Amino acid sequence: MIGTFAACTKATVPTQAAVQKTNVNMPATDTLTYLALGDSYTIGEAVPQEHSFPYQLAARLKASNHVVTNPDIIAVTGWTTGELKHGITQRGITKHDYNIVTLLIGVNNQFRGYSKDDYRKEFIELLNTAINYAGGNKQHVFVLSIPDWGVTPFAKNGGYDVQKVGAEIDQFNAINKQETERTGVTYVDITPASRRASYTPDLIANDGLHPSAIMYSLWVSQILPVVNAQVK
Repeated sequence: MIGTFAACTKATVPTQAAVQKTNVNMPATDTLTYLALGDSYTIGEAVPQEHSFPYQLAARLKASNHVVTNPDIIAVTGWTTGELKHGITQRGITKHDYNIVTLLIGVNNQFRGYSKDDYRKEFIELLNTAINYAGGNKQHVFVLSIPDWGVTPFAKNGGYDVQKVGAEIDQFNAINKQETERTGVTYVDITPASRRASYTPDLIANDGLHPSAIMYSLWVSQILPVVNAQVK
């Protein structure tokens, strides 16, 4: 589980030659580092790695004359907040000065019917962890809302109550938005974009459940301006 158009995707992922040409004169001290925390939506389940949103974001930043390292990713398809916490501990990353940290987590808590109170508690802990990885700089942390998988063929053909799924996704997002804004971290609401898949099939990958590269490019178009504004 959980985890324009063809031409648009191609345009948003620069070739290596183009990236190198754009950044050849940028000093090494301007290099941005990026940590992405999450689940299948972060690793880009069902699409090539370079089409996942963290890699597309890095590519778009490079095209904006930044030097960006390949993203460090702590994410596994199916992870809940609790499993992400454990995965972070297991990974043991000692770096605590990332320029960009993204956090997108919670769909599997909803999918498994887990407690919203537990989600709030664990989300707060993960948000604080993300801030810590950014060296305490809240301006370098970006939380993404949970996409609505209820609009996918997987949900529609699998007998799920898609209205119930959407309503529960909204409830989980109300929690992560409240806690993100309370902390003073940037919140990016990608849920409306995810719901466009209900009438735009190209936004769903071939597995019928996860986002396509095109969907991820829509998310990056929302994320890129706020990241550029915060890290410049």
